[in-house]
Amino acid sequence: MTNEEIIEKIRETLSEEFEVDIETIQPSAPLIETLEMDSLDFVDMVVLIEQNFGFTVSGNDFVNIKTFQDFYDFIIDHLNKPNDEMEG
Repeated sequence: MTNEEIIEKIRETLSEEFEVDIETIQPSAPLIETLEMDSLDFVDMVVLIEQNFGFTVSGNDFVNIKTFQDFYDFIIDHLNKPNDEMEG
């Protein structure tokens, strides 16, 4: 899967799950505000990542994610890591 395909999958998934227009999901847009996320939405986000991309995240992983680009980079970085690095 290319980075562009990953980003498109993220955009489509978030648009569906959070019921927002896909056009509002832009790289520089603020993730939490755009999706109107509350604490329960973070739980949904963790499940979405696990189901769609096959790795587990925790709430602490979101500390440095401010924009959609941060989120894209986070997902892509995890997908590009060798499996043995992801264990630690």
